[in-house]
Amino acid sequence: MATPNSQINEIAVTTLRKRTGKLADNVSKNNALLLRLSQKGRSKPVRGGRTIVQEMEFTENSTFKRYAGYDTLNISPSEVFTAAEYNYAQAGVAVSISGLEMIQNSGPEALIDLLDSRIVNAERTMKNNISSDCYSDGTADGGKQIGGLQALVADVNTNTIGGISGSTYTFWRNLVRDATTDFGAAATSANITSYMNRVWLEIVRGTDKPDLIIADSNYYRLYWESLQNIQRITSDDGKGMAAAGFETLKFKSADVVFDGGYGGAAPASHMYFLNTDYLFWRPAADRNMEVVGGERMAVNQDAMVKLILWAGNMTCSNRFLQGVLKD
Repeated sequence: MATPNSQINEIAVTTLRKRTGKLADNVSKNNALLLRLSQKGRSKPVRGGRTIVQEMEFTENSTFKRYAGYDTLNISPSEVFTAAEYNYAQAGVAVSISGLEMIQNSGPEALIDLLDSRIVNAERTMKNNISSDCYSDGTADGGKQIGGLQALVADVNTNTIGGISGSTYTFWRNLVRDATTDFGAAATSANITSYMNRVWLEIVRGTDKPDLIIADSNYYRLYWESLQNIQRITSDDGKGMAAAGFETLKFKSADVVFDGGYGGAAPASHMYFLNTDYLFWRPAADRNMEVVGGERMAVNQDAMVKLILWAGNMTCSNRFLQGVLKD
């Protein structure tokens, strides 16, 4: 016997699955940080496991020794690696069609048009919320949210991330500089470059340095205004952030990206100095904007529902080389 509404179900599943790979890609392209992580190969799907494990170095090898001739060398084991463990965050959006809508749109073309409009809305919803969560502190909905920049590069850097306490371990603290408290005055277009210089110098380690600076509307405007006299405005090389549609300036070798404005999620009067070699986007391999489940008819309603689901988290393997400037 044919499955009830089998044609509609097949069209729904086919239409959704054709778009979910595109959706995962569009989410990364909608967010400057995710785009950079994708470009640098820092988007690494997770395949199984109770938690998301992020390995990292936390100290130098303690057996280093200067010696002469027959001096004995230190061959003691040296623990230099540990791991942060991140919980999975989960998110989903439903695309539903009532029985009446199935009747009213019984032709395949009509149904595809109806589905397309709802899928586009679902995609936009998923894209905007995941992008917003990338800036979060992870506390929304009882801690079910992605642990974003406000957690990984926190204003209070003694927080616990990945099961490791910044209060206990100084290597696990990002740099925090408050314009007024640390530098003597609120940020302006006259002093913003000096403040950025100071933050930059504190988180450079040899060739390790920030490659992406993300600013809200206020800090981006201040930096932009500080540059207009010398017209050092664009970093568009046809391949980078500007080519992807982001408003972009340059500070030393780093892209400075505007992620404020209407619908922007960057916290007010914040500028994040990010070394993306140590930041990772870790979606679950089978929950990366995937259509999950087969036929899903409502138990007590005349309706069909399809779910687009995501799971994973943002992780960090070195907080010490990340910084935030704020007011």
